[in-house]
Order: sequence, then structure tokens, then C-alpha cells
Amino acid sequence: MKISYLAVAALLAAGSPAAMAQASATPAPAALAPSPADAALDALIVDYEAYLKSIDPFAASSEGDVEAMGRVPDLSRSFELAQRAPLEAFVARLRAIDPASLSHAGGVNHAFLLYTLNRSLEGLDYDTSRLAFDSEGGPGTWALYIGGSTRLNSVAEAEAYIRRIRGFGHIYAQTTDNARRGLATGLVQARSVTESALAGARNDVAITPDAEPLLKPLSTLPPTVSQADRDRLTAQAAAAVGQAIVPARQAWLSFLETEYLPKAPVEPGLGNRPGGKAMYAYLVRGHTTTDLTPDQIHQIGLSEVARIRARMDVEMKAAGWTGDFAGFLNFLRTDPRFYAQTREALIEKASEMAKRADGGLPALFATLPRLPYDVQPVPPQIEDNYTTGRYNGGSMQNGVAGHYVVNTSKLNQRPLYELPALTLHEAVPGHHIQIALQQEAEGQPYFRRQANVSAFTEGWGLYAEYLGEEMGFYRTPYERFGRLSYEMWRACRLVADTGLHWMGWSEEQARACFRDNSALAPHNIETELQRYIGWPGQATAYKIGEIRLREIRARAERELGPKFNIRTFHDALLTEGPLPLALLDRRMDAWIAEEK
Repeated sequence: MKISYLAVAALLAAGSPAAMAQASATPAPAALAPSPADAALDALIVDYEAYLKSIDPFAASSEGDVEAMGRVPDLSRSFELAQRAPLEAFVARLRAIDPASLSHAGGVNHAFLLYTLNRSLEGLDYDTSRLAFDSEGGPGTWALYIGGSTRLNSVAEAEAYIRRIRGFGHIYAQTTDNARRGLATGLVQARSVTESALAGARNDVAITPDAEPLLKPLSTLPPTVSQADRDRLTAQAAAAVGQAIVPARQAWLSFLETEYLPKAPVEPGLGNRPGGKAMYAYLVRGHTTTDLTPDQIHQIGLSEVARIRARMDVEMKAAGWTGDFAGFLNFLRTDPRFYAQTREALIEKASEMAKRADGGLPALFATLPRLPYDVQPVPPQIEDNYTTGRYNGGSMQNGVAGHYVVNTSKLNQRPLYELPALTLHEAVPGHHIQIALQQEAEGQPYFRRQANVSAFTEGWGLYAEYLGEEMGFYRTPYERFGRLSYEMWRACRLVADTGLHWMGWSEEQARACFRDNSALAPHNIETELQRYIGWPGQATAYKIGEIRLREIRARAERELGPKFNIRTFHDALLTEGPLPLALLDRRMDAWIAEEK
């Protein structure tokens, strides 16, 4: 899942690549046995796990922590600043451990943890939580996700969950405070983003009690819970929603309408806000886990656009099109053959493709996750401004499957020739395989099972779309063109995101790359454009990560020759969880050497 507006996400973001590169020289895999240094690191990691669970109860409860299920994160600026002391203390303890005396696994953990802590400390000074919402909404979207992904297995869990519902009132209040601080300091979302968030807030206020998503988990209680307890818990949950959530939703809507929107500038771009350029460079470093500058990323994007465009011309001709490129795009965007006629038909198409993708997994992976996934529509409350599809992680401990969610609104904007690539990215072999394996990596410490490394995760999703070619998944020139159109989408993200936030581009300048070079539907382009305006830097992770993953694979194939095995290669990439790209390079180089 991608939630951009949470202060806790900023606090836990990964750190400076340069600092990480200096953090440790990772020993070779077979080099060192456990040592006193490893014991000291293990003790530190235990303390860090307790710290993470205290500040991020959502992640903790996903691993079955019932106490955490009753809490919500503290998003206040005062709480965020109070983390400086514990973070600095962890850094001091880490620096007291000599990386050269650690085992290979300890060396990787040391480097990754120091990287994460340094990134968190750097982020405290930027106060990114002032960007308190994005185009997909604010606290209401978060509540909708929690309601849809929680399964209650006991009375104790239900009682904890009701405490969490009440806590959401604080989420709304703190988000409002953060946004007001943004208004006071000039770090303000653009008017178009604010209008999108307003639409979501109006939908939240209109939710009726019988459709309340926060009450949905009460229906998952097992039969062993008595009817009396069910009635009591349901009444308490409904009261919590009525007392804490309903007035908070109305207050949030009123704030956006009366305080925020009148001050929201039409001009997009973080670089146009006070301190915005420095903040944007920081965000790009974090999302890409590299030291690439926005200018360098922009040039990579332009180069990728040209490369992909040449391949698109080949598939256009294979489809028998004799006209020009613009005409082919118009044909793809308007011909009814490429669009489902009902919501149910679109979900059925996505489900068939997901199941067909399942059949290709054993040839690509030696290790597969235990957790299954399902295919669901995007909830109607958020579908208008929501992206075309997404993956929401599940929890084996809590009995929740992963969710591949598909937007079934505006059917004439959801082309079927793009659906294979979307399915491979969001479901399998994309996000579900990678994230579920990460969650099930029992040999890894908690902070690595819960790590969010955008360049790795989104790079893997885009790499999974490429794997569809090797799987023979794309059955027609139109589907192959759709795959390339999706790759072009990610290349244009590099161009548009840096253009908007670094170079001072207008929305129209950013829109042109997607409109003129991809087959994305107009509504999709507008939805995505608002996402990039409201969530600076995140869009740069996909292409940068995918390029590095394909470089690592090419290196492994070249050095291992006939010994290269795609199944063991993918296991080596995924089963230990995501890593920042520089550290991933070192780990995979060590794996290649070991395979030799």
C-alpha cells in the first residue's frame, strides 16, 4: 500500500545513500561466524524493534500484536521532534560496533539500519508532514484502508480495534494541525490536489451507518464469539464511529473548504514553495535510494522515453497499423473492443489474468509465499480520484489475504490492453510475491520485514511487468504495446516529476509526456498527474529501481554464464527482503561470487 501523507512514514523513511555506503564494508557471505559484535548488534535490533512498534502500531498489529491493534500513530510535530534523541542514541550504539567484526548477515543489518536511522534524522529538519494530504485524500483514506484490511479473531482483538477507532479522532486533529503548519510556512498543496482531497472528504462525510467501512471488521468475528458479545462490540464500535469519526470527518471537510482551499496556489511544484527545492532533492534521494540529482533523473527519463518509443513503433506495426503514432494512440483510446462493458467483466478479466499469472510462478521462483491474494474493486468512496490499480498487503498472522485492487469506475478509461501489465505489477509476480515473501522472512529482524524501500519495491513491480515477456503472458501486439505504454508511463514519471518539482514546469508541460508518448487514457493521466503533484519524488522510484534490478540480473547472467538459474536468482533478490540499491548491489555481488 502507498500512503504518502503520514508523518510516521517520513520518520521511518530510508536514509542517505552516501551515509549507507560508508556504514560498513559487508563481509563475504561465508566470512564470519557470530561474534560479540553480532551479539551487541542483535541486542540493539531488539531495542529498535520495540521502538518501531511503539511509534508504528499499524505495522506491529499486522504481525499479530493485539496491544498495538488498539493504538494509532502519534502524528504530531512535537512527537516527531521527540524522536531525535532515541534515533541519535541508536546511531551512537551502531557506530560503536565495528562492521568488520560482524558476520555477513550482521554486516547487512548494520549497514541498512544505519542508513535508515540517518535518513530519519535528516528528515526531521524538513518537516514533510506539513504536506498532510495528497490527491487521494487524507486521514479518511487511511481509515478506509484499515477498515478494509482488518480481520478480528477474538473479543480481545475487537475491543482493541474499537480503541483504535476512537484514536482516529486524534489522527484527524493532528493531520489538521500539520496542514495548518504548512499554511503558516508556505508549504501548501496545489489547488488541484486540494480539490481532489476535498472530493474524497465529501464522500467520507456522506458515508451512511450501514456502509461504514470502519464497522466492517466486526462481521469477521469467529462463531465462537457469543451473540451477546457480538451485539455489545458492534454497539460500542458504532458509538465510537458516531462520537469520534463522524464529527472528525465533518471538521476535516470544513477545514479544507474554508481554510485550506482559499490559500492553495494554482501553481504546482514543490520547488515553488519555501525550501521546496532542498526538500525535493531529499525526497528523491530517499525514494530512489541513490545520490542521483533531479537533473540526472530527468535526463535518464528522456533517454528511456526515446528507447521505449522505438520499441512501441515495432509493436504498432505488428498490429497492422499503417498510420502515424498519434493516430494509433487515438485508436487505442477510443475503440470499444479494448474496454470492458461492465464492472463485473473488468474484475473477471483481472481475475483470469491473475490466475494465469499464478501458473507461471514455479518457473521463475524456487520459493513462493504462503499468503494468498484476492482481486477486489477499489472502494466506491475513493474510486474517482484513485489510481487504476494497487496492491494492499495482507497478514498471515491475522488471517488477511493480500488484495489486488482494480479501479472499476469510468470503464471507458480502463483499457484491457494495459490490464496484463497492471496485473503482473500489482499481483504476481509483482508486489504480492515480493511483499509477502518479505513479511514471511522469519530469519530477518522486524525492521527488515517491515521496511519500505520504494526503489526496490516499485522497481520490482516494474521488473515484473518485463517478466511477462519471458512468461509469454502478452498474447497480442496490443497487449505488448500496453506493456510498453506502462513502461513509458514510468519513464515519463521521471521527466514529469522532476519537471514539476525541480524545473518549474506547468501541469500542461508535464501532461504532454504521457499524452504524446503513451496510450494512457485521459482520466488516468489526470489522476496520475495530481498524484505526482501531491506526492513529490515518489514517482521517481519505479524506473530507477527497475533499471538497477535489470542491471544486476544482466551482471549475474554475464558472470555466471550457464550456471545462471533464474529461480535461484529471484530467490536471492527477494527472500531476504528489500534493500537500498547500493547495498543490494553489494549483496547480489556477494551472491554471484558464492554461486561461482
